[in-house]
Amino acid sequence: MEVEDGAELCFPQLLNTSCKKPTSPWPEAVILQTLLSTISVLTVALNLLVIISVSHFRQLHTPTNILLLSLAVSDFLVGLLLMPGELIRKTSCWFFGDIMCSLYKYLSFIITSASVGVMVLISVDRYVAICDPLHYTIRITVNRVKLFVCLCWLCSVCCSSVFTTDYLTQPGRFNSCYGECLSAIGYIAGFVDLVLNFLVPVTIIIVLYVRVFAVAVSQARAMRSQITAVTLRLSVTQKTNKSELKAARTLGILVVVFLMCFCPLYCVFLINENFAHELFLLFLLYFNSCLNPVIYALFYSWFRKVVKLILTLQILQPGSREANVL
Repeated sequence: MEVEDGAELCFPQLLNTSCKKPTSPWPEAVILQTLLSTISVLTVALNLLVIISVSHFRQLHTPTNILLLSLAVSDFLVGLLLMPGELIRKTSCWFFGDIMCSLYKYLSFIITSASVGVMVLISVDRYVAICDPLHYTIRITVNRVKLFVCLCWLCSVCCSSVFTTDYLTQPGRFNSCYGECLSAIGYIAGFVDLVLNFLVPVTIIIVLYVRVFAVAVSQARAMRSQITAVTLRLSVTQKTNKSELKAARTLGILVVVFLMCFCPLYCVFLINENFAHELFLLFLLYFNSCLNPVIYALFYSWFRKVVKLILTLQILQPGSREANVL
């Protein structure tokens, strides 16, 4: 490997096999690294608040919140591992070796596919709650949701093992020099990944939420057309329906934002496999992990309330798990 005169190497002692350090204008590099590092820290901090909130307060142990907890765990890992790893991989030298590079790519597949799977489960949860409310409490229980969440993560681990076999069995196979961590996937594996992690889940999410939206609109019209003199039983039912509709709206916003951040990367990949601006598209996908807790804060009053309890350390008091936060 020929090295240009004056070029800085990742490993100067390996003159003929070391990669050159990525170079970019100083102000641009500083602004980019500062911005992406800030997003990473915010993602970790905000999702940690969600994890503590749902885990600590018993009143929040509902099927829907268990799904949000799983999503927060994957988002937390995105901020803790994937964002810093991608920033290092694209803007600096990779000093952690080929094995750590393989593990990083393996974890990125697991976390991303698990997030997609949880989004599908959230869509199913809202579909049952809005379209079949009478059987919701029977079909969607906390234990059943926990089981499906575990299965979702297990499937992500198994599928990612297949997609990253080459990385795991032959670390550094795709690297041309020391100091880089390249990602490459075979045509067949890439096609399967595209179908399983993009086309199928996105189709399911869109179909379910179109149906949820249609039913929600019809229910809202029905409630507005009710006469004032209603029985207590009917008013309670309407209150429940309004609560479910509000939850569907909030989670619908969550799903739409996810699709807006998730789809560009795969859509551009479909057009051109060797696309430019890969770092921007990846961080757009990962930025969704920072936006999710912001959506909770905007639309869930219980999240704002429990964050105040966490930041003031009131959760350390005896009996705080039983506090009324709804």
